Formats: sequence, C-alpha cells, structure tokens
Amino acid sequence: MKRTPSSAVSLAVSLAALPLMLSVLAAPALAKLPPLSEEAKAKAEETKARGAHGDKVAAYKLCLAMDKVAADYRARARSAGKEVRPATETPPCTDPGAFVPAPAAAASAPAVPVAAAAVAAPAAPVAAASKP
Repeated sequence: MKRTPSSAVSLAVSLAALPLMLSVLAAPALAKLPPLSEEAKAKAEETKARGAHGDKVAAYKLCLAMDKVAADYRARARSAGKEVRPATETPPCTDPGAFVPAPAAAASAPAVPVAAAAVAAPAAPVAAASKP
C-alpha cells in the first residue's frame, strides 16, 4: 500500500506530539503528596508489623511442612529397606505466637491540641508586659 504525502505528514505530527502528550499525562504523578498524619504513620507501622508477623508465621508453617515431609520420606525409605543416612541437624521450628500490636505511644501521652497551646503561649507575655 502506498502512502500519500498527507498521511506521512500526519504520522510525523503524531509522533512529534507523543512526548508532549506523555509529559502532560505524567505530570500529576510527579506532584508532591502532603505529609502523613500521625494516625496514618501509626497505621502504616502496624501494617508493616502485621506483614512481618505474617512472614514469621509462614516460615513456621513451612518449617513444619518440611519436617513432616522429611519424616515421611525417612519412614518410607526404612520400610522399603533402603539405607537411611542420619538427618542433618537443623534448628527447631519456633512458633511466633499470635500477633500483638505495639502499644501506641500517643495514647499514653496527654493530648494537648496544638491550637490551644499556641493561643495560651502568647497570652502570658502580654499580661506580664501590661503591668507597670
């Protein structure tokens, strides 16, 4: 199929406009997000801790499964009359227990609103300065 000059020009214009369109579409992705609140930070930390605990539980279950498979293999090999070498010494499987979230430090500290503290601070010097 032969291309006409007009289709070649429109293709060139489309290819030239592609980087511009991509930069316009990517601009919102480069916008800076506001900082996380203390609540959001605490929630993120708890989620991270839950994930780490989940990894420990998965490793424990994998350890139990590997021990079970190895024991079954050894039992079958012995019953078949095959020579079974002694097992390699490995650390025992340790149960991580139930997930316990870390106590929140903010809950134990008295909550003082920032606005109330800012309003109370300038009032004291004004009262002291008004006395002759």
